[in-house]
Parts: sequence; structure tokens; C-alpha cells
Amino acid sequence: PVDLRTVPAVIAGDPNNRHGIILARSIPCKKAGVITGESLYEAKKKCPNMIIMPPNYNLYMSCSNAMYRILTEYSPLVQRYSIDECFLDYTHSEARFGDPVKVAYEIKDRIKNELGFTVNIGVSTNKLLAKMASELEKPDRVHTIWPCEIEKKMWPLPVKDLFMVGRATERKLRKININTIGDLAKADPAHMRALLKSHGQLIWDYANGRDSTPVIPNSEIEPKGMGNSTTISYDVVDRDEALKILLALVERVSMRLRKSRYLATLVSVSIKTDDFLRYSHQVKLTSAIDSTSEIYDHICKLFDQCWRGEPIRHLGVSVSGFIKKENQQLSFFDKDIKDQNLDEAVDLIRKKYGQKAIIRATFANGEIEPIQGGTNDGEYIMMGGYGSEDISGTD
Repeated sequence: PVDLRTVPAVIAGDPNNRHGIILARSIPCKKAGVITGESLYEAKKKCPNMIIMPPNYNLYMSCSNAMYRILTEYSPLVQRYSIDECFLDYTHSEARFGDPVKVAYEIKDRIKNELGFTVNIGVSTNKLLAKMASELEKPDRVHTIWPCEIEKKMWPLPVKDLFMVGRATERKLRKININTIGDLAKADPAHMRALLKSHGQLIWDYANGRDSTPVIPNSEIEPKGMGNSTTISYDVVDRDEALKILLALVERVSMRLRKSRYLATLVSVSIKTDDFLRYSHQVKLTSAIDSTSEIYDHICKLFDQCWRGEPIRHLGVSVSGFIKKENQQLSFFDKDIKDQNLDEAVDLIRKKYGQKAIIRATFANGEIEPIQGGTNDGEYIMMGGYGSEDISGTD
């Protein structure tokens, strides 16, 4: 069998369902200029002979959970950053396990031998430097960027390699002749704030290796939002059909919301048209909700406010502005109580017999999936996702 890490290969969605986006790439593809998040069409221009493999999310979650369990053997302070990346605070573990770099090699080798895949591990004094270290030469490596190594190891790198510098920021920085991380580090922070506001200060701090954010176990992190979206395999031009898809998305979001024991005070809808124009609307609510029907009612109103009749390629819904459910004021309205009892009964049936054990009548003809979308950054109580197969540890 071919080791996909050693040949031009990508993991990508199904282009026939218009999910043809690069999710991960091998090092040969990276060297050819293939970028995570771009379309298969663009990637094939750069690397015509690359192998394309579909994603296997269940496998990824299983591997992620197994890796997480190994990490928690070395510290209780492990923060899941994305499906393939964690931060581990080693501060209070050194007395028990010894030198952090030596232990990083031990963890790397255990993951390779016990789980069958390789990781990079970055070691430093804060999360930012550990992450930057983990992004150095791959695969199957341990790297350090101690504060005394910043100038040598980090400053020569292209500014686009700095965490939180995206394509738009890179273009702005290059216009003022900031091409490397070192250029940014030596720039006037006031100039950066004038150019990029608070983000300018943030990336200037990062370029100088400054980061004081703690490693927080995910069980202690409160979610900022939950979202769900889907790319549709055909252009939707009918309002009723769009609303059915939105209902299917709301079903999953509202179930997650109730499971987390939070209520939302902000609801939003997003639309991407057939020509990739994206726009969204949101509404701040006067009372916090978790009811499927209430969230859907707001989504329908928002959709009608912002849709201009264009063919729709992609739809998304999200909720945020959370308060804990135990802080909710009791309602004495019959409708609220009925909605709550109905949602709880449906959630219980789906938990016991599967998510499609009970569906709404509007989906009975089978033309539209009754529960759509899937796991995204909003579902995981994590910070987001960058890189691939990396672990960052802080000492």
C-alpha cells in the first residue's frame, strides 16, 4: 500500500456534491502550493496527479480521543484545540516525569507505536511558541522554540507562517514591506494598531513570542457559539425548500444547545450563493431560548430579510450569546411549556433509538434529510483548527 504522506495526496470532500474542498494535504502537495481550504479545482492546477481520498470523520474522532487519553496521563491540564491538536500544560508534571523535551519524545513515540500515526510536538514556555514550534519541519518531530530561540528559529519565517496571520492580513503587511515574522516583530506596534486595530497588536505580540493565555481543559471552557451548515448538491431557488433545509440544520443545533444546558440570546443565518457571494443576518433576542420551533421561527424571518432570490449553494445557522439554563426565569405560558416538553421527548427518543427515529412530517417524503450538517468548530468547545496532526505542549 502507498503511504499517502509520502506522495502528492489530499483529503477532500466529494466534488460531485460540491464539497470539493481540501481538508488536509501531504507534504509533497504542500510543497506544490496546495492550500488547505481551497477548492479541488484550484488544487489540481497546482498538482494535477495528486491522489484524492474522502474524509473519514468517525476514524478521525476515534484517533483524536485516543491521543487525548494518552496526553491526560502526563497532565490534567490538556486543552483540545481542534480534532488533531492539543495543548498540554507540563508546569506541574516535570517533578514527576522529568525533562519536558525527553517526555515530548516519549509521547510522540507512544502515539506512533500505540495508535499508528505520527505527530509533531512543539515545546516552549507558552501556547503560541509551542504551536509555532510544532509547525516546524515535519513529520514525526519534536521541536522547541524557547524565548532565546525566537530570533533564530521564528523570525526568519515568512510572515504568513505566524499564527493568526491569514491571507488578507498577509497582503496588508506585504504592502508595507513586512515579509517575515522578524519584520513584524521589529515594526512599531502603534503602526500595527493603526493598520489592523486590536489584531495588529495581537500579531505583533505573537511575532515577539508573547502569549499569556492559559491551558484550560475543555470541560472548563464555556462555548461561545454553536453552528451548523451544509453545502447543497444543487442550487436551491425555492423558498420553501430552503426553509426545509434550514429546519434540518436547526434540528441539530437546538439538540446540541439543549444537551449543553445553555440558552441562546443571538440567532443568525448565513447564505452563500451560486457565485460564492456570502452574506448573513442576525437578531438579538429579548429572552433566551433553546426551543427548536422558536429558533426556527427567528431563522425563517432572518432568511426572508436577507435572501434576494439568488440560487443558493450553502446555508448555515448559528446560535450564541449563551446563558446557563439554570439561570432562566420560569415561564408560565402554555406554549413555552408544551414546546419544552416536546423537545425533551424528541431528544430522549433520538438519544435512545437514533437521530432519525423520529422526524417531522415535512421530511416524510424523503426528499430532504431531516437532520443536516455535522460537526464544525462551533460544536466542539475548542479554539479552532489549524495545521494537521500536531500537538503543542507548554512547559
